Amino acid sequence: MRESRDMVVGTVAKLWRYPVKSLGAESLTRAEVLGDGLAGDRAAALVVETATHARAGKPFRGKESALLHLTTDPATAASYAANANVHVSLTTEPARWFDLRPVSVLLDLWLRDVEALVGEALDPLRFRPNLFIATDPGFAKREDDLVGTVLRAGTVELQVVETNKRCVTTTYDVDTGASEPRVLREVALNRDNVVGIYCEVLAPGFVSLGDELTTG
Repeated sequence: MRESRDMVVGTVAKLWRYPVKSLGAESLTRAEVLGDGLAGDRAAALVVETATHARAGKPFRGKESALLHLTTDPATAASYAANANVHVSLTTEPARWFDLRPVSVLLDLWLRDVEALVGEALDPLRFRPNLFIATDPGFAKREDDLVGTVLRAGTVELQVVETNKRCVTTTYDVDTGASEPRVLREVALNRDNVVGIYCEVLAPGFVSLGDELTTG
């Protein structure tokens, strides 16, 4: 039983994994969270085979193409790379292709901060979270406040280890790939380039839509 001192952060509104790094999201109703992240998340990547490219031997990412997140099909994504004269191959080794940490969490509270800065509604998928949380009305903490805390949802426990510093991919429209530089500019100027948090897994388990997220 959870202790009464636990604070309710909100409820899980969306669950996403990204089977191929930098490609489109897969929406889930229930996710198994392993010791190294959501099962099936970033399990493959399109690795650059072109020897003269700056990313040779590394994943071809959203930073290299604004269109990658528009598809979940590796062949289609490879064609986007080919159009830029870059040859890529689908690779599953190593088993995971995370940039920094295995689980990312975004609260709608923080998304609303950014929306207020840019003056328009933004799809949370711009920020590619695993867990998107509908914040409890009584919760007002920002990202820095949660670093070092433990989050619980379903049977999963997550340790918040750092804030999520953002890059150019947040400027891409999730439906068209069109760039809106204001998003990253305002985040950099007004939120220290931070939107969201990164977590490590303390206790594997399962998390589902509608689960309460607490910290304490």
